[in-house]
Amino acid sequence: MPYQSDTEGKSMSSSSIISRSTATHRRTRQASNSVSPPGPPIPPVDASPNPRPFTQLLAFVAIVFLGFLQFLPATHFRHPFDPLRKWVPYDSGSPSSSFSRSVASEDGKIYIVSWMDCLDLRVLAVLANSTLSNSRKQSPDKVHFRFFIPEGHDNKVSYFKLKVLFPHSDLEIFGQEEVKEKVRTANSAVVYAGHTFEEVAPFLIQIIYSSWSKFIYISPNVIVKKLNGRIEELFGSNLTSYAVGGIEDCSERLDNYVNSEVLASIQRTASKPWISVTPYAMKACMLDSSIFLIDPRKLDRDLGKAILWWSKVLNWSKRRSSKNPAIALALHGRYSKLSGSWLLGQSKRGIGKERMIIPYDGPMNICSEFGNAPSQSVPGNLWKQYLPPMADKILGF
Repeated sequence: MPYQSDTEGKSMSSSSIISRSTATHRRTRQASNSVSPPGPPIPPVDASPNPRPFTQLLAFVAIVFLGFLQFLPATHFRHPFDPLRKWVPYDSGSPSSSFSRSVASEDGKIYIVSWMDCLDLRVLAVLANSTLSNSRKQSPDKVHFRFFIPEGHDNKVSYFKLKVLFPHSDLEIFGQEEVKEKVRTANSAVVYAGHTFEEVAPFLIQIIYSSWSKFIYISPNVIVKKLNGRIEELFGSNLTSYAVGGIEDCSERLDNYVNSEVLASIQRTASKPWISVTPYAMKACMLDSSIFLIDPRKLDRDLGKAILWWSKVLNWSKRRSSKNPAIALALHGRYSKLSGSWLLGQSKRGIGKERMIIPYDGPMNICSEFGNAPSQSVPGNLWKQYLPPMADKILGF
């Protein structure tokens, strides 16, 4: 047995005493820490209840339903180049290439449509500004302009130039080629024989934009005089059961343009649904093509084809006149008569002050098959009253 000194025994007994003391202290500290704080006892926390199977199924169906909504087509969009970033509703029947489009609704706005064969933004600016001056409240947000410009021009550039001049007005720019192509496709057997598409455009626009509500078509080459609130009165005219409202010009009659024997022969030999079964009134007043009130939703789908057909039969391409009898014949007995105060008039006539619209009397671009000719000026200063400030610099004239 190995020898163990007294010193080693004392040290071992001392270490065992220290160990027991440390363990005792640790147990005492743990016990003191586990003592409950004073106050009412805390009840034990219950386990979370299991969800009912019905609620789980309902949540799953809702998630699946919301997921399928993501596959539905969009109803509104914001054009990236629109400075106002407005949400615009989609029109499923409109072409996608138009710069800005919307479905017209009964929203209290006045819709103004114009078609220009030879683009001149200065003329459109005068038309827009004079129309706004005729509004009762002269509120630009109450008048909505839709301008159709010829192909070969950037719709966005034209839009922004006019938008700078009329920042608070609703404005849309459309290309003409899609309407013309649709007309050519739908009426392949009928070729328009007129010398300008502008005169028949108001009745052909609805081929594509049939969802539009009532609008006023105004020729771009006119000035709407400053007469407070008259544009609202015109827009509010009751068309009754008709789709078109026109202004009669009784200074010119149908027999000034069409021979009665020729017309009677056409009635006997041609078989078309738009030909009247009763004789045409040869002394009927001609319609002024400068302005129409049109409701595309009521418009007969064959009206455009009828105008194209009459223009071809009458060989109107060889004639030059401010009025096309094809429109009067196609609309025979199918239009509502509007106030004669909207008849296009000249200031030099004694009744000039009574007219709501007068011809544009400023410089205008002249287009031909050989290209655009330099701007030509005609005598007159009235157009300058309606040209917005800085328009020449902004529009590049």
